[in-house]
Amino acid sequence: MLRLLQQSSESKKPLEIIYMADNGSITQRSLIVYEINETKVKAWCLLRHEKRTFKIDNILSCAFKERKRYGLAR
Repeated sequence: MLRLLQQSSESKKPLEIIYMADNGSITQRSLIVYEINETKVKAWCLLRHEKRTFKIDNILSCAFKERKRYGLAR
């Protein structure tokens, strides 16, 4: 997971994460990481349209977003 977070930071490609807040609620977020330290990730949240901080321990999963392809089917 840390490798994907670092790759997002370097490439500025958005990630999809499943995140558990401190109150136990679980959400899916799309974000672009701009800073990582030992315990937290600072990122631009595409849902909230603002900078947000996420605890690494609360990220349940992450993956790069799939790009939608448009055009004619073959």
